[in-house]
Amino acid sequence: MRNIAVLYGGSSQHQRTYKDSEFAVYINQCVPIYEFATASLDDVDVLIIPSQTHAKYLHQNIEKIYDFANRGKIVVTLGSQTEEWLPAHQWEFRPTNFWWWLDPNAHSGLKLTTQSNELFTKYLTIEDATWHQHGVYWPTADCEVLLATTDGAAVFYIDRVNTNGVWINTTLDPDFHFGSYFMPATTRFLRGFLPWLKEGEI
Repeated sequence: MRNIAVLYGGSSQHQRTYKDSEFAVYINQCVPIYEFATASLDDVDVLIIPSQTHAKYLHQNIEKIYDFANRGKIVVTLGSQTEEWLPAHQWEFRPTNFWWWLDPNAHSGLKLTTQSNELFTKYLTIEDATWHQHGVYWPTADCEVLLATTDGAAVFYIDRVNTNGVWINTTLDPDFHFGSYFMPATTRFLRGFLPWLKEGEI
């Protein structure tokens, strides 16, 4: 079982998702972002960077996050990291269609790109990862894209090649929506995603 830490920003969404809900059992440590520079990560296996993390404090600690990854650890980023600080990728803004499901013959624009990764064979379905998107990533070709748009841009991908660790990056923002008490799919997503981080094959 992996020890999971969250870079904790103190927003109501972070509080509900990572401290006050059923998902708190998966989190071993919430590290206040203003204390992150001096916090020890020696016993941490997985570091989650939540969606809508305070950009100023985040960028003050990019080197520490990379140092953590380069020790063979796992970094998870949720929500759109638009400043392109993630390793070897390109961010692309796309307008968000919050109401796509009301259109005739509605389609989310998402597709699964692998049938072998256990996250989407054991823990999640594509429906659990479907609400809306806030943009896409274009990672290097040797990354594993699990969830993509119909034109091939990554919404969820795993990077095992561009540092000595593993980066799990998604433009999806389940913690924000669950913490804001709306978007039922995000509850299902977290019920699969966090157990996978805790015990799954990564």
